[in-house]
Amino acid sequence: MRASASAGTFPASAESAILAGAAMKRDLKELSADGLAGWLRSEGEAPYRARQILTWLYQRSAASFDEMTDLSKRLRERLESAFTIGRPTVVRLSRAADDTRKFLFGLADGGQIESVLIPAEMSERLTLCISSQVGCGMGCAFCATATLGLKRSLTAGEIVDQVLEARRELETSRAAGEPQSTITNIVFMGMGEPLHNYECVVEAIGLLTAEWGVGFSPRRITVSTVGLVPQMKRLLEETKVNLAVSLSGTIDDQRGRLMPVNRKYPIATLLGACRELPLPRRKRITFEYVMLAGVNDSLADARRLGKLLCGIPSKVNLIPFNAFPGSRFTSSGRPAIEAFRAALLRQGVHATIRESRGRDIQAACGQLAAAEQPRG
Repeated sequence: MRASASAGTFPASAESAILAGAAMKRDLKELSADGLAGWLRSEGEAPYRARQILTWLYQRSAASFDEMTDLSKRLRERLESAFTIGRPTVVRLSRAADDTRKFLFGLADGGQIESVLIPAEMSERLTLCISSQVGCGMGCAFCATATLGLKRSLTAGEIVDQVLEARRELETSRAAGEPQSTITNIVFMGMGEPLHNYECVVEAIGLLTAEWGVGFSPRRITVSTVGLVPQMKRLLEETKVNLAVSLSGTIDDQRGRLMPVNRKYPIATLLGACRELPLPRRKRITFEYVMLAGVNDSLADARRLGKLLCGIPSKVNLIPFNAFPGSRFTSSGRPAIEAFRAALLRQGVHATIRESRGRDIQAACGQLAAAEQPRG
C-alpha cells in the first residue's frame, strides 16, 4: 500500500526526493521513466533497465521486485531497499446483478476512493470509471461525492493503481472460469474533478498510454470536467484523450444553482471556449446532461440546449439522475428523457441516453465513500 501524504504535505517532486537519497522508501510508481533511468545510472546500472522495470509494473502487474526475473539479483535487492510497490486496499468489492463491479479502495492515509467496472449490454465494451481526488470541491448539487468535500488530490500512481487493481480482479475472474473480459475504455468520471488535479491526471494519462506502461489507446480514454476552461484547452493540447463537459443546465441561473463553477465560468464563457478548443477532425466534445425531474428536463430546455450547441462538434449524453440518501432531486421519468432526446435529434444534435447500471450496489459516484467516511 502506498506511503501517501495528505494534501499540502506531499513533496513537489517525489523523484527528486528519491534521487537525493531520502530515507523513506517511496512507491516506485511515483517515478517517471526519466527519473527511474537517472536512479539506475546512479546505481551503476544501464538506463535501459527502466523500460524492463516499468513493463513489469504496468503490463505484468508485478506486486514484488522478486517477480522481475530478468533483472539481476543485485538490482532487485537495490530496488527493494529503495522503493516499494504500492497497492491500495480493497475495502469493499460489490457486484451488481447486471455484472457492474464497484470497488471501494482504501489509501495509506485512510482516504477512500471508488472505481466502477461497467459492462455494456450486448457488447464487448467494458468501461472502467476511475477517481482523481479523495472527495471533490466543486459542490455540484446532484453529486454524492460533493457531500464529502475535498480531502486531497490523488497522485498519478494512485490514479493508475485503480486500473491495475481492476485488471487484477478481471484476471481472478478469468481464472475462476468466468468469460474473458478486458477493459476497453477508461473514463475519469469518478470521485473528484480531474482538471482540478491537472498535473497528476496528465501524468497518469502518460502512464496509461505509454508503450512500456499500461499501453492503453488515448482514443479510449475520456476525461470529464465541470468546465474548468483554462485546463480544458491545455488537456487537448497536451494529450490525445477525449473531453466530456458536464453541462446539466441551459441558463446561468439554473446551472449556477446546480453547479457553483458556473459563477466563474458561465455558460457563454464555457461554450465559447469549447468552440475554440483544438479538436482534431472527426472528434467531438461530449456534453453530459444529468436529467432532474422538474428542474432541467423541459422541452424548452431541450430547445435551448440545441441552440447553445450550434456550431460545436458535439454529442449529448443524457444521464438519468442516480439518487443518493439526502438528495433533494429525483430522476426524470423515461418518457421525459425520451422526449428531451427527440427534441435534440430534431435540431440535428446527436444525443444518447446513458443506461443506468449497478443501482443495486450504489454505483453512483461517491455513494459508498459517503456512507463510510465522516463528512468534510
